[in-house]
Amino acid sequence: MDDQPDTPPRPDGGTSALHTPPRDILNQETLKPELLAENAPGLETLVKLLNQPALARVYVYVCYWGPVSPPEVMDDLDLSKSTAYDYVDRLVDLGLVERDDSTRPQQLTAEPVILVEPYTPIIITPTVLHAFALQEVDEDVQYFLDRYGIGKLVAALRGAGLHHAGNMTQRMVASEIDVRDTEAMMIIYALVPALAVGREQDPYFEYLFPDVHNQMDLPDLDEQETSPAQPDDVE
Repeated sequence: MDDQPDTPPRPDGGTSALHTPPRDILNQETLKPELLAENAPGLETLVKLLNQPALARVYVYVCYWGPVSPPEVMDDLDLSKSTAYDYVDRLVDLGLVERDDSTRPQQLTAEPVILVEPYTPIIITPTVLHAFALQEVDEDVQYFLDRYGIGKLVAALRGAGLHHAGNMTQRMVASEIDVRDTEAMMIIYALVPALAVGREQDPYFEYLFPDVHNQMDLPDLDEQETSPAQPDDVE
């Protein structure tokens, strides 16, 4: 018998049927302190990003548009020089950004990160981090996060994708994630930048939208203010 039934995800990231994970996924081997310690840094870095939206915004920018230079980070994200370099240094220290000092100016690159926990479920990808970071520049996202938290923001992101794919109405999304209709309408459109860029740049986009990733009616990147935006010299 299959331990993971083939059921479609809900907008909140769950499934339409509850199931208990097989007992053998937690065993003496997987619970070795050594293994848990090896996996801890990856989780800790994501937690730090999720506690610092401004830092997450810089990471997403470098991840999507790198290699980029610190001055590009400063200019495109409208940061002071000291703040831009501080954020870059912190991301380098976390191991999320690589800095090439052999060129002038320095060139920054970042690999996309992903956290998938199928039994909770939790899915964190650059698209989710982008949605979270939008609170730095979008009052609607900030309001939604202040009121409901990041868990429900991920649910709203999933619902927004289904809405833009024509699979759900705004009212259906509101009902599924238990927010007011006006709040659902607000967040569905506030998250368009994260969806539009994520579909093009996030290699893990299909983890969030395995069923509709190619069906969303979203604006072209050159017509959409994405924040973090695509640099002018990127085709």
